[in-house]
Amino acid sequence: MVYTVTFNPAIDYVVCTGEITPGTVNRTISEKIYFGGKGINVSLVLKELGVESAALGFVAGFTGKAIEQGVLRAGVKTEFITLKEGNSRINIKIRSNEQTEINGQGPNIDKNALDMLFNKLDKLQDGDILILAGSIPGSLPSDIYEKVLERLGDRNIKAVVDATNELLLNVLKYKPFLVKPNEKELEEMLGEDMHTMEDIEKGARKLQSMGAQNVLVSMAEKGALLIDDTGAVHICPACKGKAVNSVGAGDSMVAGFVAGFMTGGSEYALKLGTAAGGATAFSDGLACAGDIYQLLKQLG
Repeated sequence: MVYTVTFNPAIDYVVCTGEITPGTVNRTISEKIYFGGKGINVSLVLKELGVESAALGFVAGFTGKAIEQGVLRAGVKTEFITLKEGNSRINIKIRSNEQTEINGQGPNIDKNALDMLFNKLDKLQDGDILILAGSIPGSLPSDIYEKVLERLGDRNIKAVVDATNELLLNVLKYKPFLVKPNEKELEEMLGEDMHTMEDIEKGARKLQSMGAQNVLVSMAEKGALLIDDTGAVHICPACKGKAVNSVGAGDSMVAGFVAGFMTGGSEYALKLGTAAGGATAFSDGLACAGDIYQLLKQLG
């Protein structure tokens, strides 16, 4: 079974406008609402690819109810913990001549709620896959990802971590099955400029030497690079298409990789992940199965 954890789910309110003039009333051309957060996005794309998962995390208030209902309507099982106070966040995505994002903070998560999450995680069994994705709210300890992986260390659980900076670096000692930084995040984590494919490969190998079993680096129009658990390097070109959306592309790549690995191994996982990421980048929302498999044909 696959489980995803989203500590700070959100409603994404996406508005398209013409050129924005500060200090005046600006009107939208179109508006769309998506229910997400990185782990939830992974679950939704896994569903498109025929892989069942359970979405865990915290929700609160009327926005939290809307998120849970929206995820359930999409056919994804939820095991959210409902907080007693606050509201789940709303993220505003403005698409005009530029893309601008205003992300909410989210509700306070207390120790009792966190203990409830740990109790759910204690039910995971050998062979399960756990996906930890995204940032954490300020009310949680900064080492929460470490605490989760330490707690599950006595079981054969494949941990996938899609996070940035110290949040990712500090879990490498637990030997996660997969980490997925993008090129910029890799540079920031290692404090190095990476100008060539050789630089990126070298950086990915550093993460592997620190404990990661597989390291997947997304590189936008340059495609993706994978260092697999044997140390072999795989490079996949980007799919061809017009990029219209940057929200959820990395999450879609994680979902595609996990689904591909479950059925085909590293090379197929890299291609399916690249196709899934591209399908989201070329869509207004998250990728659908038809678009993913159509792009997969480009990759051979």
